[in-house]
Amino acid sequence: MSLRSGTTRIRVRYSEVDRMGVAHHTHHLAWFEIGRTELMREAGMTYARVEDDGVFLPVIEATCRYLAPVRYDECMTVHTGLEPARGARIRFTYRIERDVDGVVVATGSTVHAATDRHGRPRRLPPSLRELRC
Repeated sequence: MSLRSGTTRIRVRYSEVDRMGVAHHTHHLAWFEIGRTELMREAGMTYARVEDDGVFLPVIEATCRYLAPVRYDECMTVHTGLEPARGARIRFTYRIERDVDGVVVATGSTVHAATDRHGRPRRLPPSLRELRC
């Protein structure tokens, strides 16, 4: 169950599609990142602020399940959820839907480890552990 969730609308750009006009699979992870960044921003916690506070959140695990194609110029919505954080890890979940018909295009998740500036693990600060609506 997510403590916080949000939505972000994205339009597939020409540079993101292959010769068949279908979005290349590599862009889904970038769209996940957009959803994650916007969710944090909506909660008042930007990546820049987190990093200025000496906490970095490298991705240590990423999954993506591709369910349907999305094509050039189609609009889609990235639904991003945040699961309860523990220790030094935080997990986001994603669902991308085509706006025109509500078809789920992809689902996935990313797990991030909290580190210091030198890449050493550290506990998540309370501001991230308690991130919620």
